[in-house]
Amino acid sequence: MSATLVSGAANFRDVGGLPAGSGRTRSGVLFRSGNLVQVDEAGRRTLRDLGLRRVIDLRDAAEVAHAPSRLGDLAVEVQHEPLFLGSVASFFERDVTIEQLYAAIVDDGADRVVAAIRGILRAQPVLVHCTVGKDRTGVTVGIALAAAGVDRDAVIADYARTEQLLPAERNEKVRAAIRAFHPESVNAEDLATRSPARAMRSLLDKLDREYGSPAGFLRAHGMSADELQRLREVLVE
Repeated sequence: MSATLVSGAANFRDVGGLPAGSGRTRSGVLFRSGNLVQVDEAGRRTLRDLGLRRVIDLRDAAEVAHAPSRLGDLAVEVQHEPLFLGSVASFFERDVTIEQLYAAIVDDGADRVVAAIRGILRAQPVLVHCTVGKDRTGVTVGIALAAAGVDRDAVIADYARTEQLLPAERNEKVRAAIRAFHPESVNAEDLATRSPARAMRSLLDKLDREYGSPAGFLRAHGMSADELQRLREVLVE
C-alpha cells in the first residue's frame, strides 16, 4: 500500500500490498486518486511509466466540464460513471452524514457502482478517481476490495488513509467556504475533509445485512460469479 507521487494529482496511491487472507493485493494494478485537473507533464510521464491503461472517472458532467482531466496524449481509455445522482451542493444543503451519503450511493447508484467495478476488470493498470478521491472513490474501491476478499480491517484502513493525504491548505480553504455558505451545518466538514473509519465500516456492515456481503451486493445487481472470480484474480495474488 504505497503512495506514488504523480505531479498534480492529490491523494494518488496504489492499493497493492493489502492483506487478503493468505494473499495480498497486487501492486501496480489498481490505483486511486482525486481529480487530474492539475496533472502536468511530469505527472503524465509518471502515469505513462506506471503503464496506466484505463481511467474510471466517477464525477458528473458538470464537474468534468469545470475541472477536465489533463491527460494530454496519454493513451488511456476513460470511462465515466457519475455516482452522485444529485448535485454535490445538495448534500451540504441537506446536511447529510457521511454514512447517509454512502448509503445513498449504493442504494441509488448500484448499477453504476457495478459498472465502475466491471471497468476495473476490462484493462489494468486502472485508476479510479473522483474529485477528492474520498467518497465516490472510497465506496467503489472499498466494495471492490472487500468483494475480492481483502481483509475487512485493511479495506477500512485504506479508506481512512485518505484523510491523512488531503493537503492541509486545501482543507482550510474548504472549511472557510463551509463556514461562509453553510454556517449551521453539522456534517459538512466531515463530508468535505474527513474519511473516518466508522463510515466505511458502516457501509460494509450495511451490505452484509442487506446482501450477505459486499460480493452479494455486486451479485444482486448483475455481476456474475465468473466476474467476481475474475475480480479476485485481478486484484489478489
